[in-house]
Amino acid sequence: KIIKEGEDAQKVYSDFSEWCEERSGALNYDIKTGKSSVAELQAAIAQETATAESLQAKLEQLAGDIATDEADLKAATHIRETEKSNFAASEKELAEIVDTLRRAIRILEREMKKGGASMLQLKSADNLAEALKAMVNAAMLSTSDAGRLSALLQSSQEDADAADGLGAPAAATYESHSGGIVETLTDLLEKADEQLDDTRKKETQDTHAFEMLKQSLEDEMKFANQDLDKAKKTLAE
Repeated sequence: KIIKEGEDAQKVYSDFSEWCEERSGALNYDIKTGKSSVAELQAAIAQETATAESLQAKLEQLAGDIATDEADLKAATHIRETEKSNFAASEKELAEIVDTLRRAIRILEREMKKGGASMLQLKSADNLAEALKAMVNAAMLSTSDAGRLSALLQSSQEDADAADGLGAPAAATYESHSGGIVETLTDLLEKADEQLDDTRKKETQDTHAFEMLKQSLEDEMKFANQDLDKAKKTLAE
């Protein structure tokens, strides 16, 4: 009986010892697995933090780029509006000068065919200013037209003086014969036509350059805004 009880106790002990070993192995496995999971979670958190910081930096950069493009477009638009306004004023002034010169030449050519006292006054004029005054006195030309041509003459003289440093240019004087003033005015007309054409060409070039710049800036802002939206969505996930 005593021997049997001893055997039973030994069996219970052996079973308990085996269970303890199995339990210990399971716990060690759980501990190792838990440590591995913690490390993985820590690595994932670090990665997400780095990604979030990168996205935040990208958001700030994109926002700055968009603000810069908007400011550049605003400044370029202001400059273009000023250029357009200046062009409109210059074109109007030059067109009026061209029209006045053509009208003056037409009147002179008609009066040259008629002859008379008015042509004698023109022949006695020593310069274009005196000739214009004679035309106004003879009612060939209005005071406003004469004033416009006088301003053109003064501008032509200043340009010529700056170009060669000489005295009054050929535009200010003409030979004392009936056709001299027509030739002088025709020369001024050619220059005014050329200046008007150059002004219009420059306006076309300036307009084209602005449209190209505007399109470029708008495209940059469009793509930057798309990237900004993507970055915001990614950051919110």
